[in-house]
Amino acid sequence: MPLLHHQDLLRLAHDIYVAAGAPESHAQTVARHQVGANLAGHDSHGLQLLPSYVERIDRGHIVPAATPVVIRETPASTFVDGRWGFGPVVSEWTTRKTIEKARASGVAVASIRDQSHVGRLAGYPSMAAREGLVAIMMCDSGQGPKQVAPFGGREPRLGTNPICIALPSDLPGTVCLDMATSAAALAKLKVARARNEPIPSGWLLDKEGYPSTDPNDFFAGGVLLPVGGNEGHKGYGLSVMVETMAALLPGLGFGIDPLGRHNDGLFLVVVDPSIFRPLDEFKAEIEEFMTYLKETPLAAGFDEILYPGELEHRTEVRRAAEGIPVEDATWGELATVAKRFDVDLPQER
Repeated sequence: MPLLHHQDLLRLAHDIYVAAGAPESHAQTVARHQVGANLAGHDSHGLQLLPSYVERIDRGHIVPAATPVVIRETPASTFVDGRWGFGPVVSEWTTRKTIEKARASGVAVASIRDQSHVGRLAGYPSMAAREGLVAIMMCDSGQGPKQVAPFGGREPRLGTNPICIALPSDLPGTVCLDMATSAAALAKLKVARARNEPIPSGWLLDKEGYPSTDPNDFFAGGVLLPVGGNEGHKGYGLSVMVETMAALLPGLGFGIDPLGRHNDGLFLVVVDPSIFRPLDEFKAEIEEFMTYLKETPLAAGFDEILYPGELEHRTEVRRAAEGIPVEDATWGELATVAKRFDVDLPQER
């Protein structure tokens, strides 16, 4: 498995996207979000996605030079048409605009329609958290292909429907929950398949409706389950609410359009904590709360309690120093795309 420096991977992704028709700034943004996911240990949302993004550009499902436009807005809200641009470009632009409005109004909301895959959600609410704000983001793929069965079902009717909440603090990294409402994100199955590894029990049913730990069973007609295992009705209910806010609210509809492109609907809320209490007090209490949690006596088999986002921060620090491992199957796909565009591959560490 090759080990690559993150700066080399940034250059590789940037050069491929530029060669595929993206403006410099768009290529930089998409590369930064994807390599950022790799740094955080979420390889499912890292450069593993690059070949599929290039394929979508080829099909016209991503318009690489598109810039977002505002459909309608108020002082505290923005409804955005992504014009089928890169999800990271559209979502980052919208997040910055929503941060500005939250600073002026205390609370601001945004909704996006007609953009491509947004990648790892944490990259956007974390922008607000670093500026002393609270952010909540939800995402759904509209009428694109579905992967998740409703609780008790064995056919896909829902997306993986992630939700992310980020908080301001002075702790290392960002206090951030970023989770699919399914037992796992689809891309994690692709990583497990590429690494020829089993997946945990409770993620998947095969095409006959039986539990499986073989990621290949999903791609042979299986279905992901809602998060929660035997209590999966909770993940299912949360998924329904995420899809309602991120897909129905911006008018993307529900169900599956066999001819539809991937269309990530998005709902974002940004809150300025200072409308309730001084920011420094709030941040200090968040740190005290996380310390209180981490000092809990440990259950058998555990070495430490982590606050949300702490593991990603540690992984980022380690991978920035040691390099990012890229599974052989993904590296082979990246090499094929790079060769097509006459882009040189970086040297392994």
